Amino acid sequence: DSVLAVAEAVLLVQRDHGDRVNRKHARLKYTVDDHGMPWWREQVEARMGASLGEPRPYEFTRNGDRYGWVATTPGLNNFTLFVQNGRVVNLPGRPLKDALAAVARSHKGNFRLTCNGHLIVADVRDEDVPAMSALLASHGLDNLDYSALRLHSMACVALPTCGLAMAESERYLPRLIDLLDAVIDSAGLRNDAIVIRMTGCPNGCARPYNAEIAFVGKAPGAYNLYLGGSHSGERLNKLYRETVTEDQILELLTPIIKQYALERLPAERFGDFVIRKGIVKETREGKDFHD
Repeated sequence: DSVLAVAEAVLLVQRDHGDRVNRKHARLKYTVDDHGMPWWREQVEARMGASLGEPRPYEFTRNGDRYGWVATTPGLNNFTLFVQNGRVVNLPGRPLKDALAAVARSHKGNFRLTCNGHLIVADVRDEDVPAMSALLASHGLDNLDYSALRLHSMACVALPTCGLAMAESERYLPRLIDLLDAVIDSAGLRNDAIVIRMTGCPNGCARPYNAEIAFVGKAPGAYNLYLGGSHSGERLNKLYRETVTEDQILELLTPIIKQYALERLPAERFGDFVIRKGIVKETREGKDFHD
């Protein structure tokens, strides 16, 4: 019952104390880091006129989406479909925009966007699931036969839309994943999720710095390669190689992926593996990122 009051207070504190000058320092996380959590809590409580409860234990186990059908509240169901890099557009062989328009015309519930850029057809009643499943299938929207690497990928818009971009991202990452999928398949890892992200510049709009594998654009066709973020998104990664091209990316990642397939511990994630093997150092906090 206090959700709206807390949300408003958070926005007000960020409005009053967030960095409005330096875009790279403008996000909420920097405000908290600058002032500390006790200060932040005091400011929020003062604006909402009440005290926040004590922190409750929690654990993140992943930061990906649950694709396909998932039962939610009694009598209702959600279907999460894969939208590559969050781009709803008609492409040859995959007219996604037209397909979603057809779903919208018959859907009685609502649509929700995920933080990873995918789409949830939400609040489908139990009795409507068969018809909705058939409709999704008729437009190819039920196709989730992608590698787990692709299902856990994300890229920013970059060129030609973003004026800050120094390299391709949205238009290039799908092709790079095609090449990496061949390595993944040969290593027997097609169904093993690895978080991979790409941006066209260092501003990090696709959250590359906490991905297990990340590429940050430096120049056309050249990227900084980062490794070692946690699968759950709680740990920053570390710079592995600077200014690498496509051929160098494949040359660098192929032996690491194959080593991971052969030498990982039970249930060990890729980001944890590269740290345990000393391929990159662990980033324990933000201040260690450049060490």
